[in-house]
Amino acid sequence: MVEVEKSDAEWRAQLTDEQYAVCRQGGTEQPFSGAYYHCKEPGTYHCVCCDAPLFSSRAKYDSGSGWPSFWAPISDDHLRILEDRSLGMVREEVRCARCDAHLGHVFPDGPMPTGLRYCINSVCLDLKRSG
Repeated sequence: MVEVEKSDAEWRAQLTDEQYAVCRQGGTEQPFSGAYYHCKEPGTYHCVCCDAPLFSSRAKYDSGSGWPSFWAPISDDHLRILEDRSLGMVREEVRCARCDAHLGHVFPDGPMPTGLRYCINSVCLDLKRSG
C-alpha cells in the first residue's frame, strides 16, 4: 500500500475540525454519537483521510461500547497496531497503515472467530455503500 504523507496544513484543509482532532491528534469522539454507531448498511468502511479500505460491514457488530466495532479488518496489512500507554493504562492503538491516522483501539474481548473488538471512531471512517 502506497503511503500518504501530507503537511499539517494539508490535513487541516482536508478534514473537519473533529476529524482532524481524532485522526491526526489521537482524540476520541463521544461514545454513542458517531454516524456509524448504529449503521447496518452493507459496504466497506474506508479511512476518511486517505480512502484506504479498512473494514467490511460484514465484520461489524454491536458491542455496546458506543463506537462502531468490528471483529476483523479487511486486511491486517491495512492497519498498524501500536502500544498506547496513555490515560494510565496499556491498550493497543489502531492506525491506518497508509496515512497513519488514529482510528481507535483493539481489545481482546470481541466475538469469534477472532476474539477481537476493533473499536473505531465513526469520524475516522467513510462508508462506501454496496448494493
